[in-house]
Amino acid sequence: MPIRLFRLSLRFVLPLALVLGLFAYAVVPLVDNMTLHWFMRDLDARSQSLANALQEPLQEYVPQHAEKKINQLFERSLRDERLYAMGFCDPSGKLLYKTVTYPPSLGCNVRLKEEKMAPLVVVPQGSLHVSESALENDGKYLGKLVLVHDMSFIEKRSADTKKYIIVLFAMMAVVISLITVVVAHLSWRDWMSSVKSILRGEIGPRPQQRPTPPEVRPLEGDLRVLLHELNIERRVRDDVTHLWTPEKLRTLLREELAGDEILVVSNREPYLHTRTRKGIEVQRPASGLVTAVEPVMRACSGTWIAHGSGSADRESVDRNDRVPVPPSNPSYTLRRVWLTKEEEQGYYYGFANEGLWPLCHIAHVRPVFRSSDWDQYVTVNQRFADAVIKEAHTDDPVVLVQDYHFALLPRMVRDVLPKATIITFWHIPWPNPESFGICPWREEILEGLLGSTILGFHTPFHCKNFMETVDRYLETRIESETSTISYGGKLTQVEPYPISIAWPEPNIIQPSVAECRASIREEHGMPLDQLLAVGVDRLDYTKGIVERFQAVERMLELHPHLVGKFTMIQIAAPTRSSLDEYQNFEARVRMLVQRINSRFSSGNYQPIILKAEHHDAQQVNRYYRAADVCMVTSLHDGMNLVAKEFIAARDDDRGVLVLSQFTGAARELHEALVVNPYHIEQSADALYRAITMPEIEQRERMRSMRALVKDFNIYRWAGRMLLDAARLRQRERITTKIRSHSRKSLRRVV
Repeated sequence: MPIRLFRLSLRFVLPLALVLGLFAYAVVPLVDNMTLHWFMRDLDARSQSLANALQEPLQEYVPQHAEKKINQLFERSLRDERLYAMGFCDPSGKLLYKTVTYPPSLGCNVRLKEEKMAPLVVVPQGSLHVSESALENDGKYLGKLVLVHDMSFIEKRSADTKKYIIVLFAMMAVVISLITVVVAHLSWRDWMSSVKSILRGEIGPRPQQRPTPPEVRPLEGDLRVLLHELNIERRVRDDVTHLWTPEKLRTLLREELAGDEILVVSNREPYLHTRTRKGIEVQRPASGLVTAVEPVMRACSGTWIAHGSGSADRESVDRNDRVPVPPSNPSYTLRRVWLTKEEEQGYYYGFANEGLWPLCHIAHVRPVFRSSDWDQYVTVNQRFADAVIKEAHTDDPVVLVQDYHFALLPRMVRDVLPKATIITFWHIPWPNPESFGICPWREEILEGLLGSTILGFHTPFHCKNFMETVDRYLETRIESETSTISYGGKLTQVEPYPISIAWPEPNIIQPSVAECRASIREEHGMPLDQLLAVGVDRLDYTKGIVERFQAVERMLELHPHLVGKFTMIQIAAPTRSSLDEYQNFEARVRMLVQRINSRFSSGNYQPIILKAEHHDAQQVNRYYRAADVCMVTSLHDGMNLVAKEFIAARDDDRGVLVLSQFTGAARELHEALVVNPYHIEQSADALYRAITMPEIEQRERMRSMRALVKDFNIYRWAGRMLLDAARLRQRERITTKIRSHSRKSLRRVV
């Protein structure tokens, strides 16, 4: 047994000693060189100081050939024990004056190599350091002063330094080895046997095994949970061979977030009740956020908290401002929050959409920031945070905060519910630090967002911009390798989660592509063979609608034979119509359409048809299926789900997507025709290529994009975020248990 212990000890001690020995072997020469370097610099400084002191008397004595006075001056200077000899050379290189100790072999031919800091002369007494200084008088060169220092003291100190370092490393090796051996013998055997049994899946100790040590026993269940978590994460997160579906997401929630409630917070509600002549009708707003998140909520069966903006919303809720949705088949709860006109004007139209929206999109529209808007923004964020806290039935809910309207809410919720898992997803781009610095309340916004447990963006580029912005304006600890930010004692994970759409279910009955092509053309008085491009956007200056129409105009100029044979239908849902920028933009779009149509129209033919009105999802889907081309020319966009919706609608594997390089979708859909929307000719060429593309090439491109969108759908997007949330929640619970167990153990010891 002692021999075994000795061998086990050697396993620890020998590698440690070897490492320390190698480290000492590398460090000692380095320290030796550094010490020599420092002393040489000191000698150079001393030489220069002495030379400066001797300049004035030598300028007087040398022209007078006062040899006696010069020798006396040299002798007084040699009282410095480190100064070995001195000499003076005339301009011709002749040694005129010197001390008796001046080496004969040195002469006047001295050329210093200061960068190497090496002695130039070796004499029987040892190494000498030589320096020289020019002597001038009224601009006339009189000669040079040569100073020789004894370096023996440097060599002695360098040797002493080596001894001290070697002794220090030897002592460190002994002490660390002893500590390592003691700790290893105390804990290694029992810990390893216990952990191995847990990893093998053994619930309790076998009869022949030693019982589990007390310090390991509280961690058994937690270790098994961590192993289960790793298996689930490996099986589900990286599983690209199976389609993510609502049922798969529900299974994930049952396995990983069993019993945990999920709350979604957004400004826009998934369903709004409006009063019409026929009574109260339910509508779904035109919103990429709603398109993305609503299918997730159907699978999660949680609570969605949103601003009630419909004309009949108040009439449709219960006394707690809740209403079950969807109306036809309720699967989750919509909780509405009410805002006054002043609050909506300041928080939504003002700070969010006149300030943050243009700031983050960098769309050549100047952001507007007002203190009154900021005050309303803070007030509304607090009201929504209060609603989240009220709707939470536990102290650790999972809260999904959506978009730039609620930058302050994560911190507000965190202050009241510190155990909550808060996932904030920023649906728009995040600008560079210089651009974001324009915002007067940049620190408050960053602090609010860092109340999140997980902060998601569409692309790694947006994550990088955010982390650089935080680094610029807040005092935090950023770990780039793990994409985490530590602020106020809390960690925030910053990750890219490319958002997507819900892939159409195969059992949904919809009109065929041929029927859609025929009906859309008939509704607009077009022949069946009319080439058709479609654009679907909100009437927003970031969507590149003006640039899109200019590309259509340029294509018709370059290819006049297409006049009368090609039409662009633009569906543009009005948005934020109360803001001047949007009113001006709408007027500009209408004037451009009128000008282009007046230029190329003939009879009933119009090259551009602008439909500035709301269309529901089924109507938009008909246009997707009827079109030959879909144009997405955003000037700056987080993702742009129109591109993915068009791909999902084309089950005939036909159609071409013209896609702006400034969308997040362009980083995934490489088979689209990617363009710079600011380059009008490039967009015009891409449009022409799209409408003339052979069917076989269309099919190859579309099949590849459809496979990607089908696999990486909205349920995978939500699943990744919720898996990350479940992992962090489990880690926090285990950490809490370990801390609690440690405190109890400490109290027992005390």
